[in-house]
Amino acid sequence: MASLLAAIALALPVGTVGGVDASLRDVPVLILFAVFALVSLLRFCRSVDPWGDGLVMVIGAVGLLSALRTLEMAGAGYWCFVASDWLFAWLFVERLSALRPLHPAVRNAQSLIVPLIFGVWILILWELVTRGSNVPTVLLPPPSMIGERFMASLPILWVDFQQTFLKAVLIGYALGSGSALVVAIAIDRSPFLQRGLLPVGNLVSALPMIGVAPIMVMWFGFDWPSKAAVVVIMTFFPMLVNAIAGLGQSSVMERDLMRTYAAGYWQTLWKLRLPAAAPFIFNALKINSTLALIGAIVAEFFGTPIVGMGFRISTEVGRMNVDMVWAEIAVAALAGSAFFGIVALIERAVTFWHPSVRQ
Repeated sequence: MASLLAAIALALPVGTVGGVDASLRDVPVLILFAVFALVSLLRFCRSVDPWGDGLVMVIGAVGLLSALRTLEMAGAGYWCFVASDWLFAWLFVERLSALRPLHPAVRNAQSLIVPLIFGVWILILWELVTRGSNVPTVLLPPPSMIGERFMASLPILWVDFQQTFLKAVLIGYALGSGSALVVAIAIDRSPFLQRGLLPVGNLVSALPMIGVAPIMVMWFGFDWPSKAAVVVIMTFFPMLVNAIAGLGQSSVMERDLMRTYAAGYWQTLWKLRLPAAAPFIFNALKINSTLALIGAIVAEFFGTPIVGMGFRISTEVGRMNVDMVWAEIAVAALAGSAFFGIVALIERAVTFWHPSVRQ
């Protein structure tokens, strides 16, 4: 199908230049892409090597991006080339994922390269569609425009990152997750608290953050402590529920064995029950790593100093500086993904014995 679309594109106008239909001679790289696409059709049934598809994908992406510099308006041939290159990218990622390398280092590299290639191609497709369709930048700016604003605004983005992530998110995340773990141990220790305190935790989890954020601002002021308080509320319940479930994972036989060794409650908790609960605790930590960032950004919409991701997003939207809004979104996405990845790496190091990690 990908090769067929490339062949069809050869017979269609690729776009217009100066109001006149442009020919493929104006974009010679697309001719090379079509030739490679047709060659790949001949080898498709005989080979499952993904690198040929990857080469065709790269040539197509380069050709289409170069075409955007020449064309005033994309034509039917351009969109056929885009669809063809998308299919080649899909096939390349699918075949690359199907490889089963024997060396662990190669497998780890593969697990990183495959999503990286797919993510880069999504950005390329975004660029091709927005610029090829002449989408107004107020509605959706192309990634190149967002990247330019990102590089030009690094000092501002860094200050916002410090205010939102390094202060509100990390401190609120630590306080919320840590206090929930302590409360979970207390609930596990006392049946009375299990009947009385757990329903209160359920009630707190149902509080709407949009309603809680202004109250936290009135209580703790306009600076980062009020945002950290919102993060504490958002991260408390996921950790509480997961920790209680994890503390109940050790069997009665295992606890009886600890008692035969004259182990007290705290020894049993430290040596048996917390290790058994570790997968549940890390599951909550991974959930909270994204919830904390969302809560801090939303809280900044309801009163903050003149710094912060949420403040910048709300302000720049009012000024119609959508590229700056997307630059802040990119910072938030990168920070959240990195935070989640760090927690996942710590989980693999701590719970190496768990079947889900050994697979």
